[in-house]
Amino acid sequence: MTDTPTQLFIGGAWADAADGATMPVDDPATGEILCHVADAGPKDAQRAEEAAVRAQEEWARTAPRVRSEILRRAYEIVVERTDELAHLMTAEMGKPLAEARGEVAYAAEFFRWFSEEAVRIEGGHGVLPDGRNRMLLSRRPVGPCLLITPWNFPLAMGTRKIGPAIAAGCTMILKPAPQTPLSSLALAAILKEAGLPDGVLNVVTTSRAGEVCEPLLRGGRIRKLSFTGSTNVGRLLLAQSAEAVVRTSMELGGNAPFIVFEDADLDKAVDGAMVAKMRNMGEACTAANRFFVHSSVVEEFGRRLAERMGALVVGPGTRDGVDVGPLIDRTGRGKVEELVADAVERGARVLVGGRTPEGPGHFYPPTVLTDVASDSRLMDTEIFGPVAAILTFDDEDEVIRRANDTPWGLVGYVFTEGLDRALRVSERLEVGMVGLNTGLVSNPAAPFGGVKQSGLGREGGRVGLDEFLEYQYLAVPVR
Repeated sequence: MTDTPTQLFIGGAWADAADGATMPVDDPATGEILCHVADAGPKDAQRAEEAAVRAQEEWARTAPRVRSEILRRAYEIVVERTDELAHLMTAEMGKPLAEARGEVAYAAEFFRWFSEEAVRIEGGHGVLPDGRNRMLLSRRPVGPCLLITPWNFPLAMGTRKIGPAIAAGCTMILKPAPQTPLSSLALAAILKEAGLPDGVLNVVTTSRAGEVCEPLLRGGRIRKLSFTGSTNVGRLLLAQSAEAVVRTSMELGGNAPFIVFEDADLDKAVDGAMVAKMRNMGEACTAANRFFVHSSVVEEFGRRLAERMGALVVGPGTRDGVDVGPLIDRTGRGKVEELVADAVERGARVLVGGRTPEGPGHFYPPTVLTDVASDSRLMDTEIFGPVAAILTFDDEDEVIRRANDTPWGLVGYVFTEGLDRALRVSERLEVGMVGLNTGLVSNPAAPFGGVKQSGLGREGGRVGLDEFLEYQYLAVPVR
């Protein structure tokens, strides 16, 4: 931890908070304090904003190839430091080292992908229908951005936002989650090493998010907000962004249905369930929340899933052989405990897990519930933990209606061997992404995002760059 930056990163320099405040970073596996980092206040946010605004004009004029090469160098550095970054992530967030290494690879790919997209920003040309004017279209950076990232994927959520902003020519203020600031600070150091000019990326770590972010959004100089987090916080930020008409993209909560039809390959379905449920200990917006299993296969599916979940090893992420690390904090674990207790009170049966272990850290065992009542709280609450709640169905129309009966619409999972059914059900699900016979949908080359209250806009893919670009139309008379 001694080599990890713990100060704010503003204008290309490391600095303490203006009032000298610091905040602790905890190890969720032990509850002990790892270190303290600078705790930014409004004055620090103002300094970061000034640095981003000051750097914007020159950065926007930087050649696309230059921006591309910076991202490519950053990609290479991240890959070279996989073990270092994985250990840092596991320390502050808790996920097992093997999974942390996987996130480092995933995070690096956003830099590589957008390094390639940076040189492919195109406009257009044509004669307008009346023949009087030519139309020239150009793409321009939207301007200084505020990027707010969550704690569950502390490195990848940073690169997924920073990558397209750099490619488009935007300057940034990054505010990471207070639980996991170290990965973002390490990322800032890597980008500086890769040649990113001073002021293009500024990182403000803070426990005072409202004091820091609201003035930025209402002030009129920040032109873009990219937020990943809960729907409730997203609504608040949208309201704050309205005053200055800040362009927004929102990746919010989920309540993913996982549908297993009677003709599903149960080997595929159980494998997919393990990925969709247990990636990141279930602390993911893409995590399968509601398992709808056809009544003819529900007993077999539940038995197999319980066997697989029960075989997972729970413990500190740094230990060899550990599959499931701690949840992020006491509040997160307490929420999971309450949701499971509520389901059991309403008649759910516990096939495996369901009891909080004694000892330090915020651990919760992989849990499978069956006979879950439809009015259980976990049916309309994002669980964010290693709990699979199984319900039964008999009819296709019925399960689609129940799957869509939620304000959220991020991702859904469908398991069936019938092509017609696969396409039909996928098209009727009110979600932004569908995993068909797979439990993993995330990929830097694909557009990530949802519908309804799961968000606005998309991240990743070619459209991820569009979120940071504006069109300018130039009318030129035809002579």
